[in-house]
Amino acid sequence: MKFRYHFQKVVDLKSNEKTQAEWMLSTAIGKLQTEEEHLLQLMNDKNNLISVIQSATESRASVSSLQEMQRYVYHLDECISKKNSDVKHAQVNVQQNQTFLNGKMVDEKVWLEARDKAKIKFQQEMLLREQNDLDEMATVRFAAKAGRAI
Repeated sequence: MKFRYHFQKVVDLKSNEKTQAEWMLSTAIGKLQTEEEHLLQLMNDKNNLISVIQSATESRASVSSLQEMQRYVYHLDECISKKNSDVKHAQVNVQQNQTFLNGKMVDEKVWLEARDKAKIKFQQEMLLREQNDLDEMATVRFAAKAGRAI
């Protein structure tokens, strides 16, 4: 007789929920990395523009072009500020997904342990039945031999 766990569908559901939570965490981490890369690009753009402004100042560029570049620096500062907010939001999302995944992992572990305990109990019962069958066969043989001897 083969072991069949009555709640196997629940175990499968918990495993699927854990897998889905892993995907959600992976997506959140990917979004965080994208936001961090965009932030880094904005900061690099700002640093490059500041270098250009310094070079233009040394080469006696027009005031209007310097003002235009300075306005763009302010714009980049605003973008960097917004992107910092986006990065923090993405970090919170990653943390929430990690917590959610941890809960799903605990749920799955509880059900897997319950299945393992049920399987061990089933195996012990099967061994006991087998032993009882062997004992009964031995008793029948002994009785048959004893009956012939009389």
